Amino acid sequence: MSLEKELHTEQVSHLDLSKFCQSAPDTLVCDALVKMRGTGSPVCLVMDNGRLAGIFTERDVLQKVATAPKTWGQPVATVMTANPITVAPNLSAAEALRKMDKHHVRSLPVVDSDGRVSGTMTHRAIIKFLATRYPAEILNRPPRPKQYPRKAEGG
Repeated sequence: MSLEKELHTEQVSHLDLSKFCQSAPDTLVCDALVKMRGTGSPVCLVMDNGRLAGIFTERDVLQKVATAPKTWGQPVATVMTANPITVAPNLSAAEALRKMDKHHVRSLPVVDSDGRVSGTMTHRAIIKFLATRYPAEILNRPPRPKQYPRKAEGG
């Protein structure tokens, strides 16, 4: 099966959606950052009464928090992206990637029809999917494949 077909048939719910953390809207920005670092996640989903209220990402940190230390003690709701773009778990990975590209986002919360969050789709999830399907091609690829040494090694 071709890569394109695999991405069209693979549902978002079958990808690794585990790297995310959650917080309440009144959680302080500094505490949300600690949670993100603790989980190794580039995303913190802001949940209000079991519903997705917003998303706080690395991009938000760089654009809204890094140069404004006064925000560190404010609720994460003041710097999050409210009503984020989401995808359904049964959407194909290819469609989700298109959505990410169209809206220029790197993380899409995966939310079912009942409003339950099952995870966050990121580029990392796609890379992990590709690495398990094509381990030799992905994991053994040199960092700069077109780079050649100027002289023989050891010379």
